[in-house]
Amino acid sequence: MTTPSDRRQALVLYDGVCHLCQGSVRFIAKRDPTGYFRFGALQSPRARGLAPAAGGDGSPATIVLLEGGRAYTRSTAVLRIARRLRFPWNAFAIGLLVPRALRDAAYDWVARHRYGWFGRSDACELPPPEWRERFIDHA
Repeated sequence: MTTPSDRRQALVLYDGVCHLCQGSVRFIAKRDPTGYFRFGALQSPRARGLAPAAGGDGSPATIVLLEGGRAYTRSTAVLRIARRLRFPWNAFAIGLLVPRALRDAAYDWVARHRYGWFGRSDACELPPPEWRERFIDHA
């Protein structure tokens, strides 16, 4: 496993029991044919240890992107992920032009309601075998 500061890869830390978050990870992995993104559930000891060092609090209420030696959270993380995906999804990166306070307010609203809308699991979902090496706790 390479480190999150490796410029050829990035690490996405996400809420591993949230169905929306699990679906988002599957969405990203399917549209990232080069394997640029690696993943770690914030409930895992390894990912939880990386989140505070990255400027996140380790709370599953936010997504953390470790890319190029920097950490991004909330809407900035989501949009920076989008810009690395295949067309047309990379076009969503234009949202980075919207003031962060507005983007993060929308992000926080969805984050507050995600369990009610999409549900949650009692445990983190296991990745399919073809993606397992991309998950920091399953490699």
